[in-house]
Amino acid sequence: MSSAYDKSYRPKFMLTTQNIVLASIGWGVLALLYFLLFSAKIPTSDGIERRADWYLIGTNILEAAAYLGAGLLCLRNWRSPQIVSGRNVWLAIGVGMLSYFLGGIFFGYTEIVLKEEPIVSFGDVFFVITYILLGVGMILAVASRRINLEKWQWLIVLAIGAFGSALAWLISNQPKGAVEQVPRWAENIAPILNWFYIVSDVLLLIIATILLLAFWGGRVSLSWRMIAAAAFSLYIADMWFKYATNWIINYQSGEILEVFWVWSGVLFGMGAVLEYDASSNRPRRDRGRKRA
Repeated sequence: MSSAYDKSYRPKFMLTTQNIVLASIGWGVLALLYFLLFSAKIPTSDGIERRADWYLIGTNILEAAAYLGAGLLCLRNWRSPQIVSGRNVWLAIGVGMLSYFLGGIFFGYTEIVLKEEPIVSFGDVFFVITYILLGVGMILAVASRRINLEKWQWLIVLAIGAFGSALAWLISNQPKGAVEQVPRWAENIAPILNWFYIVSDVLLLIIATILLLAFWGGRVSLSWRMIAAAAFSLYIADMWFKYATNWIINYQSGEILEVFWVWSGVLFGMGAVLEYDASSNRPRRDRGRKRA
């Protein structure tokens, strides 16, 4: 009977908030070490230094696991009737995380297996879905809370929005490096996707700032600080990639700043598990006050 008890409760014990947070931090540290230690380029037969395929596969695995885990944790929040910020918030963010997971797989397949420049790939379909759903989820989170920011807080939002917009515009107007010939249809779609991603990144940055200030000091403030940090990390990684592909000739994926993509997934997952913990413990605290 004791063995049956152990088997029944062991999975719940392993999925405690502390264990998931520690595993997430460990995954983020592992990703940083991987990028730092193995990102060096090696000479190839054509005389051009490139990163090894096994390294690029590793970066894709680190990123894919982060977003897959974040998606599952967000969907766990969606299934919980006690969740504070609303189940639809986490449904949108969770499906967005899973879409990013699929988009990364197609992006990596195009780059590593097909040996093609993924200027436009099937993965972009899932990336577009991700940005739309992240925006919806974060807007729903803002709408679920009465926003009553001070004037200085709105100034912070405006300043970050202005800085983010200016940086994105500056990067997007840099001269492009030499790239391989691409099909005509891809050449026509690429500018549209480019501006969609830029506008989406800036909007997510602004919404994340509002969420950070609006939820500051509340019951679930820590979880939304993680979500805001995740949005900032996504912005940094996207802006770096946009700068690198526009400004660095024959840019190859795998530079250190791309670790922010992994950290973004990790932080979304940590935000989800922290809110799940705060929401699950809230009724017990309330009942304890009533008994007192």
